[in-house]
Amino acid sequence: MRTIVIATRNEGKLKEFKELFPKCEVLSLKDISYTKEIIENGKTFEENAMIKAKQVSIETNRIVIADDSGLEVMALDGAPGIHSARYASNHNAEANNKLLLKNLEGITNRKAQFVCVICMYYPDGSYVLAEGKCEGKITEKLIGTNGFGYDPCFYVEEYGKTMAELPLSIKNKISHRAKAIQKLKELTREDFSFE
Repeated sequence: MRTIVIATRNEGKLKEFKELFPKCEVLSLKDISYTKEIIENGKTFEENAMIKAKQVSIETNRIVIADDSGLEVMALDGAPGIHSARYASNHNAEANNKLLLKNLEGITNRKAQFVCVICMYYPDGSYVLAEGKCEGKITEKLIGTNGFGYDPCFYVEEYGKTMAELPLSIKNKISHRAKAIQKLKELTREDFSFE
């Protein structure tokens, strides 16, 4: 069984990766007892994904997958972007969603996209980057209880529901993270035993 280390402590994100890699052992930073702080000071999703994957890979001598993802809202000039997790408060989804909806009050253009960049970093210093996007729009109120982050206010027109209303089986086919992982698979030709 292939072991994949995901450079995250986010339980919601880890759950998604486990669904996407059903035949692999998927480990988080917590699982491998990695406690060192990772300073994400990049200016793009690509830079932040690389920072995380490189640091953990070099220090643990493992192949590591790290992603950086966020929400870009057109009417807000792409904000919250790379600051999505700490838009209003550090990793507080409720506060972040509240600020987003407040900043969009009275705005009719609510087009948005989730963006994810994944970096697969090897101990020899080589790496692969892959990007995925999921387009939608921001609702005027939070709807649904599945998912995490901005899922309750991100409406997917194709399904007529927010990400937080969709079952994980559908979300993992259409999400920005799923699309980035599929691209990563194509680029690396690694067999991750997708279902």
